[in-house]
Amino acid sequence: MRTLETAIPPRGLSIPCVTILDANGEVLEDDQRRLTRFLIGAGRGADVIFVMGTTGEWNRLAERPRQRAIQVTVEEVRKHARTGEDPVEAWVGITAPSVAETLGTLELALELDAHAVVVAPLAIRDVSDPVRFLQRDVADFLDARGARIPVYLYDNAEIAAGREVRLRTQWVKQISRLDFVRGIKVSASPRRLGHYTKAARHFRDLGAFGIYVGNASYIFEMMRPRTGFFGKLAERWNRFLLHDMLPAGVVAGPANLWPREWQYAWRVSCAGDVERMAELQQLFEQFRACYVFPTGKRSLAALKRGLLRLGVVSSDAVAAGTPALDAEQARAFDAALEALHAEMRARLPERWCSDAADAADA
Repeated sequence: MRTLETAIPPRGLSIPCVTILDANGEVLEDDQRRLTRFLIGAGRGADVIFVMGTTGEWNRLAERPRQRAIQVTVEEVRKHARTGEDPVEAWVGITAPSVAETLGTLELALELDAHAVVVAPLAIRDVSDPVRFLQRDVADFLDARGARIPVYLYDNAEIAAGREVRLRTQWVKQISRLDFVRGIKVSASPRRLGHYTKAARHFRDLGAFGIYVGNASYIFEMMRPRTGFFGKLAERWNRFLLHDMLPAGVVAGPANLWPREWQYAWRVSCAGDVERMAELQQLFEQFRACYVFPTGKRSLAALKRGLLRLGVVSSDAVAAGTPALDAEQARAFDAALEALHAEMRARLPERWCSDAADAADA
């Protein structure tokens, strides 16, 4: 495991991987390994694979399948690391219904030598004080084992378990004093990202605390260079909101199906290539339209269905409680996805088109 001194928050694409399940809700281990290799994309996909986030349905799975998915994914990322190819990190979502289960998953992450862990304090039912939870429960747990591992916070109002649905800026300011807390993944507006950036900078040097954009499409607006008088005003406003600090990375759930394409999107956004940013944004908006129906979004079911159609996995089952595609929706999605795949291949460089062959065992 890296020491904290060398654990600089990585930049780039973080993919919160889905969990491949059978009809009984058990993890299909071979499929999960194939998915991990697909997301690595022969070194052109994920910079970070984040297992057991919301996209992994952690809040709908029992402890055993959660821990099995973690073990398989981290093992596969570590196997890739031994090849000496482009480095990819394995981050473990340790959030669980209780503090005891959360710390148990933290212990598993330590045993597996994961690169980092991610925790959403407000989603843990028996956490009433997020600051105390990190300062005491997590810090004491790590101290007792003589271990340190980078910890990233996760702020997502959709999974909050209590009255508080967002981490308060003051909490982030206090938590950022801990040496092992290295950043935060935020599914919220740029304004809230800016609040957290300002809070962390009270106690961290620039770059020592990473901000990761959870609403992936925001990067096209946040990182786009502006022209003209009003464009420059908008750019200055964005810089003001983020306190002159660009995000360290993007956390893109749709990249489960498009790992190379989202890596390309991150790179052209960093480069400020406005024309290509606009092209990719339009293509990803087309993908979103594929899984939005009058009865609501079916994003997770669509990702799994797409992976099945590509031949990456053998099952598109979702966990109990996750909205599934009905037969009519599945047919409509299949047709729309096939057309979009053809358009992606026609418009993007071949190098940046995801390839199911990446899922094969080396």
